[in-house]
Amino acid sequence: MGAGKLDKSISIERLVETLDEYGVPRAAWEPIATLKAQIVQASAEEFLRSGGIAAESTVIFRTRYIEGVTPAARIVFNGHEYDVKETHEIGRRRGLEIRSTAKESGS
Repeated sequence: MGAGKLDKSISIERLVETLDEYGVPRAAWEPIATLKAQIVQASAEEFLRSGGIAAESTVIFRTRYIEGVTPAARIVFNGHEYDVKETHEIGRRRGLEIRSTAKESGS
């Protein structure tokens, strides 16, 4: 994996539960890391869903290996949030391929 191909900056976040000042649990996204990445594939598909048309964008990011990225995480790229659907280790902890989706709905 050449460093020249890692030309995009992504932030990986995970959902954590914290307590507010009243002891009520609140969910918040906590950054794990900000990394350089390569977009391997990007596609968009539209589906008819109940209540309107939904667009689903799939993006595959390739980056250096980082431990702890699971489908419970999300990626923030160019102001958009992507749910991590699947991760695949490249080599022996050399790189990580992350398949993610962003959903937008319209009517």
